[in-house]
Amino acid sequence: MVFRDTITHSNVCSLALIVVLLGSAISIFGGGSENSSYTPVSAEVEAYTPMIQKYAKQHGIPEYAELIKAVMMQESGGRGNDPMQASECGYNKKYPNSPNGITDPEYSVNVGIQNLAACLNAAGVRNPIDMDNIKLALQGYNYGNGYISWARSNYGGYTYANAVEFSTTQAAKLGWSNYGDTQYVSHVLRYYPYGRTFTSGGNQAIVEVALSQLGNVGGQPYWSWYGFGGRVEWCACFVSWCAEQCGYIEVGIIPKFAGCVQGSNWFKEQGQWQDRNFEPSAGHIIFFDWEGDGVTDHVGIVEKCEDGIVYTVEGNSGDACKQRNYAVGNSSIYGYGTPSY
Repeated sequence: MVFRDTITHSNVCSLALIVVLLGSAISIFGGGSENSSYTPVSAEVEAYTPMIQKYAKQHGIPEYAELIKAVMMQESGGRGNDPMQASECGYNKKYPNSPNGITDPEYSVNVGIQNLAACLNAAGVRNPIDMDNIKLALQGYNYGNGYISWARSNYGGYTYANAVEFSTTQAAKLGWSNYGDTQYVSHVLRYYPYGRTFTSGGNQAIVEVALSQLGNVGGQPYWSWYGFGGRVEWCACFVSWCAEQCGYIEVGIIPKFAGCVQGSNWFKEQGQWQDRNFEPSAGHIIFFDWEGDGVTDHVGIVEKCEDGIVYTVEGNSGDACKQRNYAVGNSSIYGYGTPSY
């Protein structure tokens, strides 16, 4: 069961400029089913495009059609009578406010888009590539119940850590075993191309997912997703989990691995390996050798490389997901896996 925020939205973006920018980006970086930097939405969701465009325009967010599709894909895959899963939304005045209460798909699209517009407005989203505020809006769409105002007031915006905190607090307050989807942001963004297209250099999909996990402590759900019944050293599970969110494991771009040696060997066997002196790009996989014994024992994801400094996102860094940085050629770096995105 999910509650929704209900705040009106006024469109403050320049639609013509955004359309031109997005069109240019898609033509440069690729789009549709041929773009491996994100997972395309289903044919069922695409079939809703005319209806999505109609209600997006009506509710003042015509430039967010692709984000609406991503939300629908996560909510239902475009199937069922409530494709936006909007029954429990405060804007639903016609059907029961209970799961799958809406039985008219067009009404679901109308209400769901109205609610998403309110979340975008409440989060202060400026345009379809304002990823920090889009993340806040998306988590608000899933949580409702004042999450957006709470996160802005207490933390200045969205973080994975505060999403977990809010979920835990609400579940305890309501006496439920869980509340909402703490992974909702990364789940939706795997279907949304623009946030990755407009970030600098290399592939950004896996970086966007990794950044959404900053603040996680203890490695859950990464090690349990992998199949372990209890906590393990989870840096490789984290990298694999992020790859899975982007669809990279299924298509063979990155392997599913729980051991660093296993992961580095896979990249070497694919001929996708560089030593520590290499200057990596976003989305490359960085392996470390803390002991200096020629055996890798830690792994992370390259966020970017600038001015001789490699910036990373690493799971199990002090048992948490953190950003780190190292000089190119640092003796602790074992090497890099360089996936063919």
